[in-house]
Amino acid sequence: MSAGPGTPTRQPVGAGSLVAAVEQRLAKFFVTRREILEPLGPVVADTARALEAFVLRGGKRTRPAFAWTGWLGAGKSAEDPQADAVLTACAALELVQAAALIHDDIIDSSRTRRGFPTVHVDYETRHRDGRWAGDPAHYGASIAILIGDLALAWADDMTRGAGLDAGQERRFAPVWSAMRTEVLSGQILDIHGEAGGDESVEAALLINRFKTAAYTIERPLHLGAVLADADDELIAAYREFGTDIGIAFQLRDDLLGVFGDPAVTGKPSGDDLREGKRTVLIAEALSRADVTAPAAAALLRSSLGTDVTPEQVAELRGILTDLGAVDAVEARITDLTDRALTALDASTATADAKRQLRAMALAATARAY
Repeated sequence: MSAGPGTPTRQPVGAGSLVAAVEQRLAKFFVTRREILEPLGPVVADTARALEAFVLRGGKRTRPAFAWTGWLGAGKSAEDPQADAVLTACAALELVQAAALIHDDIIDSSRTRRGFPTVHVDYETRHRDGRWAGDPAHYGASIAILIGDLALAWADDMTRGAGLDAGQERRFAPVWSAMRTEVLSGQILDIHGEAGGDESVEAALLINRFKTAAYTIERPLHLGAVLADADDELIAAYREFGTDIGIAFQLRDDLLGVFGDPAVTGKPSGDDLREGKRTVLIAEALSRADVTAPAAAALLRSSLGTDVTPEQVAELRGILTDLGAVDAVEARITDLTDRALTALDASTATADAKRQLRAMALAATARAY
């Protein structure tokens, strides 16, 4: 449970307490927004509370964890005078994540997130229950878009108010800007890929690289490194590690999107099939099916983006497995993870950070279905 506004900011931030430390800083930041929101009235204040609830509802806080570990790995410690400011800046990554998730749920027409209604569905329901004018679905999507925009704007506000020194701000700003551009560009590529029908593995990997890997692991590590004023060699190693683990992480997520347990993923089983996502898994399957099983290729193409039943999901799972696509993605995950860990081992990161990053990498890419 998140701490209240009276919770002291400074605390130990070892692995066991990092999630709590991040959530306390987020909770404190939301309190600072209330003075700005009060003159805008209860409607706006209510949307801010919805964002706060979404952000503080839970999560592994993966992005702040990688950024913080990147900072420690460059030789810094939790006792450093700038530790509090750095951790606050790292915590702001959760607001970028919130913006991406809220917008992604609209784009994918997802109805649930972590076992709760998605933000646009929540506001669609409020509209319908209130018998307000207009279309409930359009209202819900419109409000959710703006709540996502608010999260992205507040992420910037949180970093500016973190207390970074002038040198840290100067090094941090271009990496932060690049990360925001990359994640939005990755989303554009994803939407265009579905509409344009690019079924290649290369296109799917490019989307993974920028929609997920860059802002999940690579850039958070990069941000931690520049906040510590790390040298170019360590930054390059972090980025190599982060790119490979980030893509492997998304590949694992793609498998979970088809084979995952809803109790674990928080989304209906087979949701990626219903959403018509052109993942590496699907690209691998189609490239094989076009050569050896044209009927299976036709069924896959006609099923993607439709409201497939649980029985149809089971049939499509069997096709993906029989074609060897699942094994191909698993092999790619293994290769990417091995490459990343080799780069990490050869880096100048501290021994403690190497151990922590190795554990985080293996947890992010572990088979869980």
